[in-house]
Amino acid sequence: MTMNNNHLMRIILFLGLLAAVALAILYRDQFDGAALETWIRDAGPVAPLLFMLIYALAAVLFLPGSVLTLAGGALFGPVLGTLYNLTGATLGATLAFLIARYLASDWVAEKTGGRVKQLINGVEGEGWRFVAFVRLVPLFPFNLLNYALGLTRLRLLHYIIATYLFMLPGAIAYTYLGYAGREAVAGGEGMIQKGLLALALLAVVAFLPRLIGNLRRGPMIDIAEFRQRLDTEKNLLVLDVRTPEDFVGEQGHIEEAINIPVEDLQQRMDEIGDYLENPVAIVCRTDKKSVKAALLLTEEGFADVHVVRGGMTKWIEAGLPVIP
Repeated sequence: MTMNNNHLMRIILFLGLLAAVALAILYRDQFDGAALETWIRDAGPVAPLLFMLIYALAAVLFLPGSVLTLAGGALFGPVLGTLYNLTGATLGATLAFLIARYLASDWVAEKTGGRVKQLINGVEGEGWRFVAFVRLVPLFPFNLLNYALGLTRLRLLHYIIATYLFMLPGAIAYTYLGYAGREAVAGGEGMIQKGLLALALLAVVAFLPRLIGNLRRGPMIDIAEFRQRLDTEKNLLVLDVRTPEDFVGEQGHIEEAINIPVEDLQQRMDEIGDYLENPVAIVCRTDKKSVKAALLLTEEGFADVHVVRGGMTKWIEAGLPVIP
């Protein structure tokens, strides 16, 4: 009986959430930032608490957080606005995470397999580091990602802390943009300086994907270390991203290598899905194509990706064996 009641509660919650999201999306055009600012401003001492609750609810119902973030900057200034924006967004992200975990995480664990299961295992293996990456580099929509992560076995505390800390750069930038916009409308002093600072903060946030992608890619390894890892790590994937012609051409290839040209890598990712948790060493003629391939792999959840410095050129210069 208890199991049946629990199942019934999940169905009721899911239907209620579905109806609420549908209504929110249907009337999202009426989600007006100016009207919201007026309403919050009139709330008096409870305005910060009301604002954070609205932000949390918006995250659960798939309403645009950008409107609220800009409003937070306009209402509370760059410092308190960032605090309230970040807290409201984290509350909403946590609530969505818990709802997804309660509703469907057990079902997903039982029913998923293949590529989806590998992706989930990859996310769980990285833990808070994956959360940090996707918060700094928003590859997926924020609201959808909160629910998706709830379907994994990530630790709740790690999820909350990583979400709060690593959303901070974006929160600072967009909150300040809202604050600068309000100052411009009000004709405050130093509008040009504030506008330039807002643009600079946005530029930093825009640069973060490349920076974090480079960090996640892992350090380059030289030929000596690569050769040592080939001898000691039996599960190492050697991925040669040159063209098929180059793979069997003048330079030849390393015996253990799998050949997938970097131009085809996105479409052929399933071919190496079994190596998601394995260390990966990428080689090309030098290492230019390898860098691009490494970024593609990290975006797909590969956890331990390295570029072989100098590629096949350095391998051959070291007098190491190749297959023609």
